[in-house]
Amino acid sequence: MSLENAVRSAKIERSTKETQIKIEVALDGKGNADISTGIGFFDHMLTALSVHSGISMTVIVKGDLEVDCHHTIEDTGIALGQALYQALGTKSGIVRYGTAYIPMDESLAMASLDLSNRPFLVFNCEFTNQSCGDYDLCMTEEFFRAFAFNSGMTLHINLLYGSNDHHKAEAVYKAVAHALKTAVKYNSDGTTLSTKGVL
Repeated sequence: MSLENAVRSAKIERSTKETQIKIEVALDGKGNADISTGIGFFDHMLTALSVHSGISMTVIVKGDLEVDCHHTIEDTGIALGQALYQALGTKSGIVRYGTAYIPMDESLAMASLDLSNRPFLVFNCEFTNQSCGDYDLCMTEEFFRAFAFNSGMTLHINLLYGSNDHHKAEAVYKAVAHALKTAVKYNSDGTTLSTKGVL
């Protein structure tokens, strides 16, 4: 099968005493998003991640929101990372790297990533308030850590400046989305971009 005809999609189901999660991703979709986590602002951010990356996502989550939003957001990151890892397969033929600067009104965020199978997160973002709606802003780092480590991604996120926490968080999610959009594309010759020959 040629790379162009390969189906790059995955389905993940994850069930624990804290969350029940069903996720589907299609890397070569059109960024169609069907998101329901019970946390309105998180739904908004995941929709942005899907639309701006061009990765179609279905994310259906039931979590113990009577406790707080932590388990729901972190476990979604775990499962979404697993889905991305599965959909990418051997990662042969992909661009692998992506970097994007995204403005959101007064805020500016940068994300740079490597689909390297060497998971790591650098997260330099400061928020002023505790939350946006029912979404605890400290969970932004926890989501991206879970997402990066379960997808095998090295991910650096820097919030350069901003004052409105909604804008800052949205700039971060969209920056990751645009970096990911570049990284998952096929390169020009279909080879594995590594001196080792494999990722």
